[in-house]
Amino acid sequence: MRTTFNNWYDQKMRATEELNSETNRAEETLSAISSIAIVGLSRSFHKDSQFVGRYLQNAGYTIVPVNPNADTILGEKAYPDLKSIPSPVDAIDVFLPPDYIHKAVDQALELDPQPRAIWLQLGTGKQPEQIDRVRGTGIELYENRCIKVDHQFLIRPKEKKGKLTN
Repeated sequence: MRTTFNNWYDQKMRATEELNSETNRAEETLSAISSIAIVGLSRSFHKDSQFVGRYLQNAGYTIVPVNPNADTILGEKAYPDLKSIPSPVDAIDVFLPPDYIHKAVDQALELDPQPRAIWLQLGTGKQPEQIDRVRGTGIELYENRCIKVDHQFLIRPKEKKGKLTN
């Protein structure tokens, strides 16, 4: 039996053809990536970014903290910005105020190789200018969505089902 939360997610994230298409792309992306740079990952245990980072680590992703005010977060070396990360990352999850989103997108577009996706977390608002900038680069951009929630409803049920049959 599906939970109320699963039903809510499906109703909300598949309410229109556009949302359904975006949700399907998010599922494909989450299945294909293994490393995620988290821009604005807080050192504070009680912040949403920390909760999401811990969840992603526990789900098996390699996280790369991006915080200029930290040396390590969640046991991982932290970097002051995306350009300082020495190895490629598959996705970038952004926890910044809306007015600073463009800086993270600027850096993401300069990375070589480029990430597969940029997730602009809940609370970052609509970012039509950033969507226009990323369009045509091959990078998926998800705005005002939580990567943890997407993983929780799109990927985790498959993982649990697979574990039960093993």
